[in-house]
Amino acid sequence: MSEDVTIHKKKPLFPISAELHRYLHTYQREARLPIGYNDLMNFRETIPVIDKHGKDTLWESPIYPPYDIDRIHNGLKKIYAMLNTSGNIDIVEHKYIDRIDYCTFGNTHPFRIRIVNRLNDVYDYFYVKKADASRIYGLELEHTLSPNHVNYLVDHTTLIEEHIAGIPGDIFHHKYMQNAEYNRIRIAKEFVKFNERCLIMLLGDMRSYNFVWQITPDFDDFQFRIRCIDFDQQFYEGNRRVYMPQFFKENLPYVKLAMEHLTDKTVWQYQQEERSMLVHRIRSERHRLAHLRDVANRNPLSSPDNIVTLKKGLADYYKNRLYLKCNSMVDIVELNIKNVIRQII
Repeated sequence: MSEDVTIHKKKPLFPISAELHRYLHTYQREARLPIGYNDLMNFRETIPVIDKHGKDTLWESPIYPPYDIDRIHNGLKKIYAMLNTSGNIDIVEHKYIDRIDYCTFGNTHPFRIRIVNRLNDVYDYFYVKKADASRIYGLELEHTLSPNHVNYLVDHTTLIEEHIAGIPGDIFHHKYMQNAEYNRIRIAKEFVKFNERCLIMLLGDMRSYNFVWQITPDFDDFQFRIRCIDFDQQFYEGNRRVYMPQFFKENLPYVKLAMEHLTDKTVWQYQQEERSMLVHRIRSERHRLAHLRDVANRNPLSSPDNIVTLKKGLADYYKNRLYLKCNSMVDIVELNIKNVIRQII
């Protein structure tokens, strides 16, 4: 757990194939949007977004031409309706677009849209991003294999994602983890299960600012769940440790927490619990997963060198030479899933 992991190269964007578009249409993920990502890029200049403590957030607010603002805002309201109310425009008549923020870092350079209810000032967010095939596969695997449902839409080169509410992982360990009311063993348990799930699904780069904590009060305690909010590094990298959150220095507080409160036996127990839950999800979504596998295997989603490096690393890690026969990242994920099924059944 002591070796830190660094991602040195930016992952390229992978185009959405015709087969993937058909898959998205089948599962009602494809939509004809009133405006797209390129429409939001039509701004003249930006101003920095400062948080309530006066710190630069590294997001910027674009300034659009006056003649284009109504078209953009009306289009975004319609998109929000499509994402959340099956396109019922009446639901968003009393809402308005309060702010559009633009992020200059990250692979998809997202726009974050803040929409506000005029009746009570309650606000919500959603995101407009460049569509990336590997990211879409990550969203699909998260939706089918994790305990979390994901809401998103795709239109050609535009990806719309819901906002996933929660406390960012880096803020959680700074400000919340010491709360005396929180059971630290439960927090450590959730991190162990999240670490196991990421490796099986090959979801990479889960540094603390790429996931959030959701806290649910129960009748006698608090329940915790980690939710990923960034799928940019879905099965691309060749280094096995990229898919294990425990190896990122940003997650060291969680690693220390697990080492302090858990034994090898309890870690193994929680890993088995997560694997058992994965088997239940695989059974219920087996047809969709098979369809996704067939589509993904026709898409180049990584480099040949990365595939070779990863399958060798996993063959050594699991002591399983079957990994050496894998020809793609999708083959590796499928073998991960088969191994889980064999172990649990």
